Amino acid sequence: MPPIRVVLCRPSHPGNIGAAARAMKAMGLSDLRLVAPERYPAPEAQWMATNAGDVLERATIHHTLGEAISDCVAAFALSARPREWSPQVLDVRNAAARAVEMNDKVAFVFGQEAAGLTNEEVFACQFMVHIPANPEFSSLNLAQAVQVVAYEVRMAVDVAMPFTRVEKRATVEDMEGLYSHLEDAATRSGFMAPNSRLRERWRRLFSRVPAFEREEVNILRGLLKALLHERKE
Repeated sequence: MPPIRVVLCRPSHPGNIGAAARAMKAMGLSDLRLVAPERYPAPEAQWMATNAGDVLERATIHHTLGEAISDCVAAFALSARPREWSPQVLDVRNAAARAVEMNDKVAFVFGQEAAGLTNEEVFACQFMVHIPANPEFSSLNLAQAVQVVAYEVRMAVDVAMPFTRVEKRATVEDMEGLYSHLEDAATRSGFMAPNSRLRERWRRLFSRVPAFEREEVNILRGLLKALLHERKE
């Protein structure tokens, strides 16, 4: 299995954490990250994990989503709700295939049980993923959603062609650095007005690129630096 990570943001019930761990292990996934869980560790998590206690033992806790995905080359945000502004939208089957093709650290990010992911959490990711379901009742239990994603990843691994990577891929942290640099350049040049939606638009634009190489990000940031330096002079 490729190094695919499951990230649960602000889970409110420890039983769902355990059930998610069980769903992961059944499909061969083991990297679980928890962002600001409401109550964890807790015995309910162990009870629901059944024989996947080893996944829980290796799980790490993070204060922010950015911290949990900073070393990933891509993050896929799960959401049942359409957003007016969002990264590129994929159905879960295509998202799993895309993740497996990358053959590198990627994360599938799930929101809090009642409210899901915030807009800020969605935009911290490069893709938004939906699970096709009954439009009149599209909400899945957290562990059920993890199970669907893990299953699709498993199926994608079985049919994926070998992927040869030549250059080092850009991580989420690298891309966030580029976005900050873009915002700085756009603000200082007067191109971006206060309360502009440009931040969302360029995230959406770059999310259409399957995977940036780190060198490509460095080229763009070098160009921005040179343009800002020329403007000073």
